[in-house]
Amino acid sequence: MYSWEDSEDRVAIVQMNAELRHAQLELLSAQCATHRLRLRFSNEDLARYAQRDILRKAFEAASGLHEYYSAIHQLLSGGEADVNGIVVSDDKAKEAIGLVATYLQKERERYYPLGKALDTRHKLMLQPFFSAGMLEKVRVVELFGERVSNPSFFTEAKALGFTNLPELTHMPSLTFIDVIVFNEQITTQALFHGLVHAVQFQILGPQHYAETFVRAFLRTHSHVTVPLESHAFALDARFAANPAESFSVEEKVRMWVREGRY
Repeated sequence: MYSWEDSEDRVAIVQMNAELRHAQLELLSAQCATHRLRLRFSNEDLARYAQRDILRKAFEAASGLHEYYSAIHQLLSGGEADVNGIVVSDDKAKEAIGLVATYLQKERERYYPLGKALDTRHKLMLQPFFSAGMLEKVRVVELFGERVSNPSFFTEAKALGFTNLPELTHMPSLTFIDVIVFNEQITTQALFHGLVHAVQFQILGPQHYAETFVRAFLRTHSHVTVPLESHAFALDARFAANPAESFSVEEKVRMWVREGRY
């Protein structure tokens, strides 16, 4: 067993946590891909039509990972709170909503002066899906040599047991109201995803967006299953599957608002 008191062990522990961080990011990517699959196809469709060898390999991988991490979880002796057991008062929820709304506005003010308008190629490609006003309004920022960092209030949230917070540093892009900031180079699908969020901000307003996101996260405990996020994933996946099939993102967002699905 490793000991932090041993200098060689300390090196190994640092390496272990680096590898764990990488594994967690790969698992998050797999979770997002699975969520896209779940949104588009029913369990019955997969059971009937999925290629058996691929489905079997997915079963085996998921079962093996569950067994491995469950065994580790059983060894934890109360060092981390179970997020499903966290009780958040309404006052605390409102405080979190205020923090998120303030963060979104401040990041918008920080990055907007650095933003550029969409280029003509992207406007032509995306005009079947977004209004001309939205495509003119939004600004994009590509970061080089830096990444968007997690907000300071994440530290307190993690101390309360919320260990499944999104790692903003590792996300392809973040939308701050009408500014889309890319941690990596712009890709068309990531831009589409960011623009869906910009439409959500425009229709809901920043404060209502923050409230909707926070309250959904407190219910689902994962940002990829928050309806605002899952809807963006579903729409960008639909676009990626068939860019020639036009549809109005604004109409889709307004429909979800009317149906209370956010």
